[in-house]
Amino acid sequence: MQYATITGWGKCVPPATLTNHDLATFIETSDEWIKPRTGISQRHISHVDTSALASVAAKRALAAAGLDGSELDMIILATATPDTLIPNIASTVQADVGATCAAFDINAACSGFLYGLGLASSQIKSGQCKKVLVIGAERLSFFLDWSRRDTAVLFGDGAGAVVVEATDEAIGVLGYELNNDPDGRDILKAGFGTAMDRFEASSLDFYIEFNGQEIFKRAIAGMGKLSTKVIEKCGIDKDEIDWVIPHQANERIIDTLISRMKIPKEKAIVNIANYGNTSAATIPIAICDALEQGKIQPNQMILSCAFGAGLTSAAALIKWGDRVTPINTTDAELPPCDKTGIELVAKAVKHFCG
Repeated sequence: MQYATITGWGKCVPPATLTNHDLATFIETSDEWIKPRTGISQRHISHVDTSALASVAAKRALAAAGLDGSELDMIILATATPDTLIPNIASTVQADVGATCAAFDINAACSGFLYGLGLASSQIKSGQCKKVLVIGAERLSFFLDWSRRDTAVLFGDGAGAVVVEATDEAIGVLGYELNNDPDGRDILKAGFGTAMDRFEASSLDFYIEFNGQEIFKRAIAGMGKLSTKVIEKCGIDKDEIDWVIPHQANERIIDTLISRMKIPKEKAIVNIANYGNTSAATIPIAICDALEQGKIQPNQMILSCAFGAGLTSAAALIKWGDRVTPINTTDAELPPCDKTGIELVAKAVKHFCG
């Protein structure tokens, strides 16, 4: 039986940041209000398109795996904020890394990376693919109404990627579960798409909107249910889990989820303070951070779960392989940015805040 194991990883976050103190200069908020409610201290603001973030993360993941782009069989790019709807931006990344393979975008919002990882695992287990690149990349700052405190404080930009390869060993993605709750699809949304009246100027005022209390409740229920299901499906005890890498939406959601699952909090990887919610990118960025910090060790058991607009939910159980250091590195970088986070959002702030 073939398994899909992670052999390469890479992240890309833009250099400009927007701190809680920066936000307080144009909306009524403060670090004292934001940090206790969300766990967030800052978020990164991109000066480039989503595909540029994705390409740098992809090149770093390929280098870590010791692979060339031409060796890939498939590219799956999870994003809710593509540069263009037509064509998909996986094709942009494909060109940037020199791949000649299948390439497509998926939109499962914050669950997108785990959806992609599940699809990649299935492709490998079926024998259709041997090497798949899975990317989560977002430029959520583009969709924010900066006058709305409930969303303006939450989101950031970034990308993360992994390479998964076929192996005969029982390591890698041991199991995954995907779900969607359409009854809650209007709880978290952004009004951009063909339902817009393209001839009405007000239709351009699209932005992310959500019901925070409902999201909190449904996120914990959705992630908890699928996490339990995948653990039982794989026949392991939750005490065997070394790390939980949840979607980084809100630290209070993570705390409540971990508590209800009766898993020690010190087993949770939490990095939301530095990035905010980067949607599909949060989990691969967290994987990279955990590896850089020496937390993930060979053959450890990792539970990952996510929840997002749709309302999507996902969980995966991963047994890490033998290697926790990159085979190679790359000099791939974003183009230089000569603006601060405040300067990058100034035009949007003026539009929404007056």
